Amino acid sequence: MKPVHPTRFDLNLVKVFLAISDTRSLTDAGQRLGLTQPAVSHALKRLRDQFQDPLFQRVGNRMEPTETATRLRGPFETALSLLDRTIHDAHSFDPAQSARRFRIAMTDTGEFYSMPRILAALDRVAPRASLTSVRIDPEETESALRSGQVDLALGYLPGLEDARCRGEQLIQDRLVCLMREDHPAATGPWTEDSFAGLSFVDVSRAATGYQMAREILEQRGIRIGARARLEHFTVVPEVVRQSDFVAIFPHSIYARLAPRGGFVMRDLPFDLPPYDIKLWVHDSFATDPALAWLRGLIVQTLTAQEDTP
Repeated sequence: MKPVHPTRFDLNLVKVFLAISDTRSLTDAGQRLGLTQPAVSHALKRLRDQFQDPLFQRVGNRMEPTETATRLRGPFETALSLLDRTIHDAHSFDPAQSARRFRIAMTDTGEFYSMPRILAALDRVAPRASLTSVRIDPEETESALRSGQVDLALGYLPGLEDARCRGEQLIQDRLVCLMREDHPAATGPWTEDSFAGLSFVDVSRAATGYQMAREILEQRGIRIGARARLEHFTVVPEVVRQSDFVAIFPHSIYARLAPRGGFVMRDLPFDLPPYDIKLWVHDSFATDPALAWLRGLIVQTLTAQEDTP
């Protein structure tokens, strides 16, 4: 089958296709759509040319779908439903009635910090809506926002500053050294050399705040001994709690863990700038009423009880 180019495809043909599929008649399909039979026949010819398949074949008095048409019906129904919903939402959005599924790009630390409060707020005011967090490489986030693969992105994403994206600040975070509360380094000498001599849990290089820290460490010639490497920040606290390992860790997450006990933190023994955690949307979707509402909800929820200095 010759590839169909989406940008060249007339979406009105989807309605014709579905009408024929439902009625099994060109005449009845035309009556449903307010078109003449020749107009329906012309539309069917265009569909056949697009997919290089008859799509519907006359069997007695009925137009029966081919195998290709049978496969196309489900995706076409979904596409038309999505288009109708998008057009409707572009004019109005009622969170109490909406069943929209939102997708937000964030890291596991973003999930730990924000999702409990976001989901609680969403459940109160939009009980039928749903939210999915998506893990995306920071370098691909702008593309994912631009294409609509995700609706929003939450995190420290300096690469979006010069892109066609808008960011609303949620918190200003910083990195600290996390260790168990009775760790020898908790009260011992604290210099660049003593810091570098500790055993570190090395965590995902995909985290942009951690990337910044590593770059500054390298610039200062500080080499830390990473004896364990993990992919997820949220596993680190239990490793630290039960060992002599320490970790470079976001203060915002430490602040959530501190009330549980078992941990202490020390400021890093060198200058490391704080970084802004923002909620991002692409300019192309910034005026979407549903996303504007969700952005307002998230900003209000995450800044209402800020406890990160």
